Amino acid sequence: MTAPRGFMAFLVWTFVWGGVVWPDLVRADVQVFPIPSASSSKNDGNDAGLIVPILITNPDGELQYLLAPMLIHNSIVGTRATMNIFRYEPGGRQMQFIGSISEKIERKLVFNYTDPAFSNGRYFLNFGGAFFKNATARFFGLGQETVESAQTNYTAREGRANWRFGVYANEVTLIAVSQRFRTVQLQQGATDLPFTGDVFPTVPGVVGETTIVGHRASFHYDTRNSLVTPTDGMAINAYAELDQNVRNHDNPIYSRYEIEVKKLIPSESKRAILVLRADLQATLGTQVPFFEQSSLGGQNNLRGYGVDRFIDKHLIAASIEERIHMLRTRIAGVTADFEFAPFLDTGQVFNTYKDVSFKDYRMTPGVGFRAIVRPNVVGRVDYGFSKEGGAVFAGLDFPY
Repeated sequence: MTAPRGFMAFLVWTFVWGGVVWPDLVRADVQVFPIPSASSSKNDGNDAGLIVPILITNPDGELQYLLAPMLIHNSIVGTRATMNIFRYEPGGRQMQFIGSISEKIERKLVFNYTDPAFSNGRYFLNFGGAFFKNATARFFGLGQETVESAQTNYTAREGRANWRFGVYANEVTLIAVSQRFRTVQLQQGATDLPFTGDVFPTVPGVVGETTIVGHRASFHYDTRNSLVTPTDGMAINAYAELDQNVRNHDNPIYSRYEIEVKKLIPSESKRAILVLRADLQATLGTQVPFFEQSSLGGQNNLRGYGVDRFIDKHLIAASIEERIHMLRTRIAGVTADFEFAPFLDTGQVFNTYKDVSFKDYRMTPGVGFRAIVRPNVVGRVDYGFSKEGGAVFAGLDFPY
């Protein structure tokens, strides 16, 4: 039982480190409430276990820290121990750390820091990095017409690093530049499915190690009243990115583009919020690794399918969701809102624009349940239905 022992050691280390580095924790109001957890998804199997959110607020009742240790048994990778640490500061600054270890293969370390009002609100700053091994990743081949019976499995061993710096043109418009580094290697997966490397050896990115360096320019227009828990407004995000596939000497350069529009329309009573989203992505180049192309499926789009169910160079997607307020109450000393959210996701991936057809759109209706501690915390569970069955996704944010 390496994972539980490692989890307990990590938990003890966290609180000792917290008492030294964050002395204000000693004086803060700390609320703890355990929550049983159970979920099931197409890729990741069945989960059952315990989450223990620890909410740390200042004397004014504002959330400063969220610590969420988790001990989960997964039907594929065994017992998984995870520690989530979120630190919240005035002005929207946020720091995130995630550490996770499983009995079988999987590991995860994530750090991320965001300051949307850097230098007295003139700039935006973000940087972070991650290393993880995801042993339940799936690949069905490229294209919209791939069949469920072609499913393969692999472990995605990845390292990532990124930074982004932006300048505010006005209160709602941000122009930013960023860079990212990504290294990926496919290894044997944790399931009994065929190994992706054996079935699709000729697909770009499957064999060997891939190293990507990306350079991006982006435009952000955002009138929403909150970055994390918005109830009104519009957001438009667009980027153009030039990428270098360092290990591909024949075709090392390709480019990626995206424009995404989100609109929130609250009812007069503010008890219901209609959320609309449209997304268009394009990838130009040859021998682009499959994991760098556009994908549908997962917790943020086409929620009735598993993660990355459909992959190809280009993507068109749209979603509609009605977030309906059900209850407001106090839990562990903080005010929490609960929402019920029926939704419909649709979209398709394609290799060229001449392949776009209305008959190829996939649709996944579903329903979500949300718990919100404004302005910083969202917990959600979404169930989506598709022709291949259903999928359940849980997360600590809105899908869009």
